[in-house]
Amino acid sequence: MKVGIGTKNPTKVNAVEQVIRAEGTFFTAIEVDSGVSSQPFSDEETIQGAINRAQVACEKTGADIGIGLEGGVVETNHGLILCNWGALVSRHIETPIIAGGARIALPIEIANELREKKVELAEVMEAYTKKINVRQKEGAIGIFTNARIDRTNMFMHIVEMLYGQYEFQVRLSHD
Repeated sequence: MKVGIGTKNPTKVNAVEQVIRAEGTFFTAIEVDSGVSSQPFSDEETIQGAINRAQVACEKTGADIGIGLEGGVVETNHGLILCNWGALVSRHIETPIIAGGARIALPIEIANELREKKVELAEVMEAYTKKINVRQKEGAIGIFTNARIDRTNMFMHIVEMLYGQYEFQVRLSHD
């Protein structure tokens, strides 16, 4: 099986590779444009970014399935919430499969900076933590959960839900 991954970000690529371990699986990670804002500000925009990444990855790599993972934020009555979505596309299914992941409220100073400066969370996190490449390491989720959950673990959970739904749909179509 060939799996196209719509990013070269190591946290996302590792999540896909750790979940889909079937013998003979070949992974191709490619950098693709999400087709949405660099910092999605809603569930819908974040979902669309994941779907776009999955579709382009599948098409450009000629894969059996394409997986796209996207992080964003959502404004709520409880503050700005971190959100994460994934999508899986395949020639064997009609509509993209989607799944969402962990959500936590961002500290007010981080939320305010995102709202005011209209920059990516990764930029704000690097300034806040004085670390480089936060998005390619623990991510905001790792920092704000005291390393109990890092970005790879968070995305692994999403990939588990995506791939499980895919396996279910494939099994149904063969019964």
